[in-house]
Amino acid sequence: MKEKDRKLLILDDNPEILDMVTESLSIVGFSHLKRAASKKEALELLEKKAFDLAILDIMLPDGSGFEVLREIRKTSNMPVLFLSAISDIEKQYQGFELGADDYIVKPFRPKELELRILSILKRSYPEQDELVRLSACQIDFESAAILKDGEEISLTAKEYSLLKVLYDNKNKIVTFDQLLSKVWGDNYLGYENTLMAHIRKVRQKIEANPSKPTHLITVKGLGYQLRVD
Repeated sequence: MKEKDRKLLILDDNPEILDMVTESLSIVGFSHLKRAASKKEALELLEKKAFDLAILDIMLPDGSGFEVLREIRKTSNMPVLFLSAISDIEKQYQGFELGADDYIVKPFRPKELELRILSILKRSYPEQDELVRLSACQIDFESAAILKDGEEISLTAKEYSLLKVLYDNKNKIVTFDQLLSKVWGDNYLGYENTLMAHIRKVRQKIEANPSKPTHLITVKGLGYQLRVD
């Protein structure tokens, strides 16, 4: 996948900045851009959709970009770039300590933003493997989608994370606790039923017959296994 086909989330409470960033990135060829103006909006988008990179402001009406990054890091290692008017070097250090990949101080040149994003994406997403082929579909981790019966079925952020953990451990048993910890973070107690609900949704997308799965198997009392030839 080309860098400019990646899915980007842009978070800023200033509508003028949102418009400028979106327009400048669209002009140079970025085609999948989603916008958020608050912490709440950003977290809702991150819950529903898998992104390849997030551009975060720090000062928000209902929290901070640091809080958004903390939530991202509970389930994802996707790259994050801070775009903020705060030039305090201590704040920049704080962003890097939380797992940010870069930090740009406003005002900024659109070309600098484009080049920084391209650099991060090239580092974070080297050439990937081909599609993962199952009997009834193909998993495209690059696009966070399932290719099935001539259709492209999008994966939610949680579905993507579950499948990625299972695929990284393909043909091995991944325990319930391991999956919960990887996808929901350390405070995963109480999410057991949510995990089962997401597994059902993933099966509906990847299996020919979800009620009789041949790839995403439940190992009774232990966890799940993704069987890949």
